[in-house]
Amino acid sequence: MRHRLFFILFCALFSSYGLSQVKQDTNKHHNAPQDVPIPNDKVKSIINLAKSLMGTPYHWGGTTPSGFDCSGFINYIFGRFGFTLVRTSYSLAELGETVSISNLQPGDLLFFRGTGGSTSVGHVGMVIEVTPDAINFIHASTSKGVTINNFKTSKYYISRYVKAKRLDYGKSNQRKKE
Repeated sequence: MRHRLFFILFCALFSSYGLSQVKQDTNKHHNAPQDVPIPNDKVKSIINLAKSLMGTPYHWGGTTPSGFDCSGFINYIFGRFGFTLVRTSYSLAELGETVSISNLQPGDLLFFRGTGGSTSVGHVGMVIEVTPDAINFIHASTSKGVTINNFKTSKYYISRYVKAKRLDYGKSNQRKKE
């Protein structure tokens, strides 16, 4: 019982610490441009394909437009542009370069803890727009299917945020950074 109470208190402390760090990072607007442009035409095309799949239902293990899970959605849209990625959100979180919330740009991936008190990556979405008031990301949600959320205004996603990664859009075969 004592270990369980310690674990609950540790998780609460870790969660509130992580939330305060994200809030501090998302409030740094003094040096930020009005809007962060899409970095290149390839990223723009990837985002347009992702948006065209809005409303696709969630399906655990799904990798096609008949139904996606979060990592299946990311794999599908990137795969259409010749990228070969690892399959799970946990493994995707090991690719690319880590970026801070204040340096996000469209095309970056956001990673979140899973539900049920998990401390490891269990969900992924892709940033599609960055403005002073919004970090909009598209993802396959278990409740809404492919949808867009504003990270800056979502207590649910802020509290589960783990990290953000930037892939190299010039490489078709992404590998874990050594």
